[in-house]
Amino acid sequence: MSFAAPPRRGPAGPPAKRRRSPLAITITVLAVLVVALLLLAQFWTEVMWFDALGFANVIWTEWGSRAVLFVLGFLIMGAAVFSSFALAYRSRPVYAPSTPEQATLDQYREAIEPLRKVVTIAAPVLVAFFAGVAASAQWRTVLLAFNGSSFGSKDPQFGIDLGFFVFTLPALRFVVSFLMAVVVISGIAALVTHYLYGGLRLGPVPDGAPRTTKAARVHLAVLAAVLMVVIAANYWLDRYSLLTSSNAKYDGASYSDVHAVIPSKEILTGVAVLVAALFVVAAVRGSWRLPAIGVGLMVVSAIAIGGIYPAVVQRFQVNPNAQVLEAEYIQRNIDATLDAFKLEDVETQPYDATTEAEAGALRDDAETTASVRLLDPQVVSPSFRQLQQNKQYYDFQSNLAVDRYDIDGESRDTVIAVRELNLDGLGDNQRNWVNDHTVFTHGYGVVAAYGNQPGPDGQPAFYEGGIPTQGALTDKGYEPRIYFSPNTTEYSIVGAPEDTEPWELDYQADDEQGGGQVNTTFPTEEHAAGPDIGSFGAKLLYALKFGSEQILFSDRVTSESQILYDRDPQTRVQKVAPWLTVDNRTYPAVVDGRVKWIVDAYTTSDAYPYSSSMPMDEATTDSLTLAAQGVPVETPPEVNYIRNSVKATVDAYDGTVTLYAWEPDDPMLKAWSNVFPASVKPMSEMSGELMSHVRYPEDMFKVQRSLLTQYHVEDAGQFFSGQDFWANPEDPTVGGESPKPLQPPYYMTLQMPGTEDSSFSLTSTFIPGGNTDREILTGYLAADGDAGTTAGEKADGYGKLSLLELPRDSTVPGPGQVQNNFDSNPTISEQLNILERGSSSVVRGNQLTLPVGGGLLYVQPVYIQSSEGTPFPLLRRVLVAFGDQTGYAPTLDEALDQVFGGDSGATAGDAQGGVDTEVPTAPVDGEDPAAPEPTDEPEPTEEPEPTESAPSGDAQAQLDAALQNANQAMQDADAALADGDFAAYGEAQDRLQEALEAAIAAEGELGGN
Repeated sequence: MSFAAPPRRGPAGPPAKRRRSPLAITITVLAVLVVALLLLAQFWTEVMWFDALGFANVIWTEWGSRAVLFVLGFLIMGAAVFSSFALAYRSRPVYAPSTPEQATLDQYREAIEPLRKVVTIAAPVLVAFFAGVAASAQWRTVLLAFNGSSFGSKDPQFGIDLGFFVFTLPALRFVVSFLMAVVVISGIAALVTHYLYGGLRLGPVPDGAPRTTKAARVHLAVLAAVLMVVIAANYWLDRYSLLTSSNAKYDGASYSDVHAVIPSKEILTGVAVLVAALFVVAAVRGSWRLPAIGVGLMVVSAIAIGGIYPAVVQRFQVNPNAQVLEAEYIQRNIDATLDAFKLEDVETQPYDATTEAEAGALRDDAETTASVRLLDPQVVSPSFRQLQQNKQYYDFQSNLAVDRYDIDGESRDTVIAVRELNLDGLGDNQRNWVNDHTVFTHGYGVVAAYGNQPGPDGQPAFYEGGIPTQGALTDKGYEPRIYFSPNTTEYSIVGAPEDTEPWELDYQADDEQGGGQVNTTFPTEEHAAGPDIGSFGAKLLYALKFGSEQILFSDRVTSESQILYDRDPQTRVQKVAPWLTVDNRTYPAVVDGRVKWIVDAYTTSDAYPYSSSMPMDEATTDSLTLAAQGVPVETPPEVNYIRNSVKATVDAYDGTVTLYAWEPDDPMLKAWSNVFPASVKPMSEMSGELMSHVRYPEDMFKVQRSLLTQYHVEDAGQFFSGQDFWANPEDPTVGGESPKPLQPPYYMTLQMPGTEDSSFSLTSTFIPGGNTDREILTGYLAADGDAGTTAGEKADGYGKLSLLELPRDSTVPGPGQVQNNFDSNPTISEQLNILERGSSSVVRGNQLTLPVGGGLLYVQPVYIQSSEGTPFPLLRRVLVAFGDQTGYAPTLDEALDQVFGGDSGATAGDAQGGVDTEVPTAPVDGEDPAAPEPTDEPEPTEEPEPTESAPSGDAQAQLDAALQNANQAMQDADAALADGDFAAYGEAQDRLQEALEAAIAAEGELGGN
């Protein structure tokens, strides 16, 4: 049967021309224009955004590298697949044997032939498109490979610089995997075409007849040889990848990997190269026997040498002697992990913590005691909102920030919040396009309160706040308008011609402030906060981008206008530096006359040899991140190397993003700085005021504390046994059954044992690991977060990790035990029950742990809030624990004295009671905050009514009288303790217990009725 092309027909005259419809042409042109405009609205507006921020090189570098990789991937895959199709078709046999198999294929050929050209072009294009997309996604890997540098240290197995594994190896693996896909798909195209057109026969053939034509044999053999070479390269690279593999107990190449798997990979590499040579021989000699034997040998080798042999070595040689044989490789893992996560310089010291609270024990820790933070930033946001929000169109985040400020020459721990724009606070009749996008454009001012002192009636003691702003920070001078903040999600259009009356609202002034509405105009001629949209083209693009025709037609969009969007600080940093991983927390600081959001950013890798791999999102999740509003930031699935290489700031006024090289020696930062030159500024440009507000990064600390649950053990033998592994405790303040989320680390100013000065630190605790439910304290970790005040220079102590290891037989209660002691103490629990009766509820604050007095001190504020009306928490009591001793009093100072024999030896920050708020407070417009009823306690009388006799009357009257007597006894106990009259204090406690018992009995009688 002949497959020659049929003879061409003679010319039959010119074909009749079809007249194209003008309507169809018009519709096509319009459709193309609409699609082009929509694409332009998405892509060119991004260019405008990056250009406005001064990071245009970032978007062009990313898009350029993506485009080059897409084109390369597209061309390589498309050309290879098309060539296979074309070569197989052109080399098809002119005459094919007449067999039943070929007769069946004739039908398929006849059906496919009219579409052959389309298929042989469309199929390669389609496959090439997906290949190009896959290649473009590897732009980071490729750019790192071309710009990577040396780490300055070598791996312990091959003696190669670590930069090869981090920068070069991932790119080589991508190239090999891509080429393997190209060869496989090209081979499939060749097989199908040769089979369809008779170059390859799969059915029965006469004796001595070949199954392939010469052309098909050469084509397929060459492809197979190339595939074997690529597989050999893959085997060879597998040797290096073993150094980042995971094992049951540790990561990195194990004994069996080094002594069995790596040699087997080398053997399989040689076998693959040999088989490739056999395919070349087959292409020349015409016999498939040798390559068939070679492929069989390769399969057997892969099973026997690559699979069975390492398993035998592991089971019969390693497992019986694992502790000895694995010791060297476990030590490699320990050393690499400590280096990759900056844990090699952890200052570990034994801490024989006492559990006996003796009088005067805190005398040497007076500075730490005075700085203990009583204001819980995760609890008091409603108090900030009710007392300092002022306007319904402003709001605060639910999780406030902890920082420190110099007030009157003294560094004070501070809870600080930004008054952000909140359009949801507006009424429905106020919501329209003009108001949403041109009038309500920004927040206003910061609010700050002392961390260690309450204000009047348990309120936060504000030293900065109000509208217009006033207080210690305003006295220093700063720009209060907040155009960029985490909760500002809508776009705003700002700016106006110079002679235009301002329309951007600051606030509605009170009569004593002159009355009327105070407006402003963002000075677009001085600051580029966003892209200019004065031109018709820019208006059109952004109208399409945001689906808002008002942008195109509004008179408030002028030649001076700029559009602000992507206003979340984390989003801005992530966009201008897509190679960084940003921290989950961002915090504000008043710096150099501006409010600036400080964002910690990390360079990470998952290719550091022998280092343990850590799921970053799992390690950074705790009770605060789970309760936080908004979408968590994107983190790498696994990391085994991390550096806080960049400190970023976002100006809350003009949105300027500044990246500072915090760890300039980081090889990954150097590589990315080569990719994006001038994107990162040197640390020397950081001002002293900015340095004073830099703190230790939270997410990195969480990763480090998670690793230290195991890697505080640095001896390979002890690590193998795992008998001294720890765990991070659950948050005891979260209700519900276990498992609860982890307790978050806390920022506070403290002086670690053995040090001379206190510092602003990030702290966490450890408890025993394993399946035990015995929660005692095993360790205490603190990271020095004080970077100093010298411009461009870190303080010597910044970043130092101090680990206190408690004795193995320690009986110091852990956070869970302490919370249980608080909750099970009859006096404390009953008094809290009394405070929670009626229309009030109790809110337990964060449980802080401090290494003072030779032991571990726990401090937990207790807030009371109304359960009706407009609730907000007020600080009413403080819980303290040291060992098994607990204290409970209106102030920390009194509670400490209770625990430490009547005199702790130090003065807490609230020793003088509540301090006056230094700025005015004001409820939100139209709201009247309700204070908790039980907190309106009467002053203690000189002669309290006796409580020895049981209340008389019916059960309800008995209950009311008992509660009144209990309340009075509490007042008397507090007064007696303040006067140092412990006899009177004991007598009041006895009366309190009797009153509580009477109340319980009366309540039981009521329940029985």
